[in-house]
Amino acid sequence: MPSSAPHVQAFQHEVTTRLADITADAAAGGLDAAVRLLTDCIAAGGVVHAFGTGHSEAFAMEIAGRAGGLIPTNKVALRDAALLGTHEVSELWGQPPLERDPAIAADLFATIEREEHDVFVIASNSGVNGSVVGLALLAKEHGHPVIAVTSLLHTAAVPALHPSGRRLSEIADVVLDNRAPTGDATLSSIGDVTVGAVSSITSAYIAQLLTIATTAALTAAGAEAPLYVSANVPGGHDRNLGFEARYGTRIRRSA
Repeated sequence: MPSSAPHVQAFQHEVTTRLADITADAAAGGLDAAVRLLTDCIAAGGVVHAFGTGHSEAFAMEIAGRAGGLIPTNKVALRDAALLGTHEVSELWGQPPLERDPAIAADLFATIEREEHDVFVIASNSGVNGSVVGLALLAKEHGHPVIAVTSLLHTAAVPALHPSGRRLSEIADVVLDNRAPTGDATLSSIGDVTVGAVSSITSAYIAQLLTIATTAALTAAGAEAPLYVSANVPGGHDRNLGFEARYGTRIRRSA
């Protein structure tokens, strides 16, 4: 069996150079506009609604409901249209994939309990699927700022699929580039198909940087930064429930 060391090193290079670029951009203020929106939202008692489909759902999970993360956060998922809305569960496995259907956005949006100070953070590597673009349009239409996390290289290389002809990056108030290449995968020297996707890694890093910077901004302003502690440490679960109660049904913590 050939050694995997060269491939490990090659992928490490692809990941670490992108993380270094995101770090440098953040240090230079590249996340500041997004952090201001999140800070103002939480300081005013708002909730951050995080949405992503496919592997971009992992980004929403980094934003909402995890240890060390902000409590006033709500993870929105396509399955909510079935679990909380009027769609059949079987539709979640239909073809074409539900994430491409622009009509699902209105039904999904209707399941979200919103107030005026809320912000939407939407992740999509391609930034063109109907559900993602549709939800961003609805959020803007109802007066909510939108932060997009997307691959600027990928979204510029593919056609817009939403009937509006717009991409997520063309709707959002703030656009954060996850630095993934077109097609997401990075290593083309191994076989016929490129492997080594990076968008989940870089987007998770962006999510954590946003959380850290928002916490720092709230603290510097003398405001409370409501944060989760791990539910798997003594007292953590009960503490978290106390904080969650402030937001009631506006935040969802599904299995």
